Amino acid sequence: MISSLRGTVLSASGGTAVIEVGGVGFALQLTPEHVLSLRVGEETFLHTSLIVREDALQLFGFADREQLEVFELLNGVSGVGPKSAIGVLSVLSPDDIAAAVTADDDAPFRKVSGIGPKTAKLIVVSLTGKLAAVRRPAPVAKTSGSPSSVPDSVLVALVGLGWPERVAAEAVSDVVSDTDEKQRDTVQALLRLTLARLGPAAPQGVR
Repeated sequence: MISSLRGTVLSASGGTAVIEVGGVGFALQLTPEHVLSLRVGEETFLHTSLIVREDALQLFGFADREQLEVFELLNGVSGVGPKSAIGVLSVLSPDDIAAAVTADDDAPFRKVSGIGPKTAKLIVVSLTGKLAAVRRPAPVAKTSGSPSSVPDSVLVALVGLGWPERVAAEAVSDVVSDTDEKQRDTVQALLRLTLARLGPAAPQGVR
C-alpha cells in the first residue's frame, strides 16, 4: 500500500503530476489547484490513496491528511468513484463539504460535473456523522484577540457530532490548559487534539 510519497516533481499539468522517488516516476491524479502549486524540479510530499482495480492501478495525491480522508469517505459512497471523488475535492474544500453535510444541503455537490441529484443527496446522507465540521469563525476585527472563538467553535462541532456538551466542554478545556497556544491556534488543530483526548470511542449515534 502506497500511503505517501516524497520526491521530485518531474511534470505537473492538468490534473496529473509525475513524482520521481528513488529513480521511479509515479503518476498521480491531483486536484487542478494542487497541480498548480507544484514546481517542476522541486521536492514535494503528498499523502496518497492507491485504488486497485482488475484492469488498472490508480494513484491519487493530496496536500494534507484531511483531503485524503475526505476523498476516501467520498469514494466509499455508492455511485461515487475515485474520479468523481477527486472531482468533488476540485470544487469543494473539506470545510465546504463538512458544512454542506452538516446543513443537509446537497446543492454544492450538484454543481460538480458528473454528480447528479440522486448521488448528491446520497453523499449528504452517507457522510452525515462522519465528518468533523471544521467551521471557521466569522471574520472579526482583530483586537487583542478573541481567545474563546476557537474553543467555542470546536465545542459546537463536537456537540454537532454527538458528544454531550459537558463532556465536550471538559475535553476542550483540558486541551487548552495542557497545550501550547501555537499547537491549537486554529479550529482544525484544536479539534484534532480534543478528539484525540476524547479517545477512539464514538459518541452514541456517531459511526
